[in-house]
Amino acid sequence: MPKQDSRAEYAARMHRVIEAIDRNIDQTLDLDRLAAVAHFSPFHFHRLFTAWTGETLGDYVRRRRIELAAVHLIAQPRVPVLQIALGVGFGSGEAFARAFKQRYGCSASAWRALQAAQRTQKSNSGHVNSKQSQAAQGSFAEHEVSPRLNKEIIMKVTIIDRPPATIAYFRHLGPYGETVARFWQDTYIPWAIMNKLGPDHARYGISHDDPGVTAPEQCRYDACAEVSPDFVATGGALKTTVPGGKYAVLRFKGIVEEIGEAWTALLRDWLPASGYQMDSRPCFEYYPRGATYDANTGVFSCEICVPVAPL
Repeated sequence: MPKQDSRAEYAARMHRVIEAIDRNIDQTLDLDRLAAVAHFSPFHFHRLFTAWTGETLGDYVRRRRIELAAVHLIAQPRVPVLQIALGVGFGSGEAFARAFKQRYGCSASAWRALQAAQRTQKSNSGHVNSKQSQAAQGSFAEHEVSPRLNKEIIMKVTIIDRPPATIAYFRHLGPYGETVARFWQDTYIPWAIMNKLGPDHARYGISHDDPGVTAPEQCRYDACAEVSPDFVATGGALKTTVPGGKYAVLRFKGIVEEIGEAWTALLRDWLPASGYQMDSRPCFEYYPRGATYDANTGVFSCEICVPVAPL
């Protein structure tokens, strides 16, 4: 196999492992199971995973569970800490408590209270932190939401069943914001043109991590095109499926500086009162065919999609 093709195959296999971890985070994720996903022998897989990600398999799984728990602590303030811990795959409350304190320096309850206090303080001071986001969730922990936007979002959220969708994607690893915008311009667009995927083609922006709880250099973002199941991914693109199922959908229209507030209102205000909770599927921004963009005003439209299950 040519050297370039060999590296692409390694990348595809490792991405399948990372995806399997995220989608099955509440289950037992042992070495043999994940090695089988990658089609590597268990004897060599652990060393390969560490070389590829810079973390041991155990450290990576533990970090993802803690970070996902932190997101749920913020988004689901009424859900008991133990329920959240078990829901992300920890075997006991004690194991979760030790791991969470080692990562964040305090208990999960104290951390949740601190986030709530900081949010109240920002609200009282009238502080608004608008962060540039290019089809990205951004750190909803850092946004303050205006009462107008809050009410509008509560009225606009709908629950729908989405079918699975095949996507070809490129992954950006690092901070969100301006670097993600450049990633779309420098990596995705030239590839899309080469593959005759026009500007009206359906696209996804998938933020796998919340930079409020994940180190910026470890944040993962996928720039994606919806493609047919038989599409052959070339030029370094990878291929997977966006899971189908029940999603809370907010149809957004506005400028970049407002989309972070929309994510905040959806996750912080609508979700806790909705009777739903997030599950392990990724959140994303969906740009369907016909999604609008006004170059003069910067106003664009998309659908903010959050995977949900009954609380």
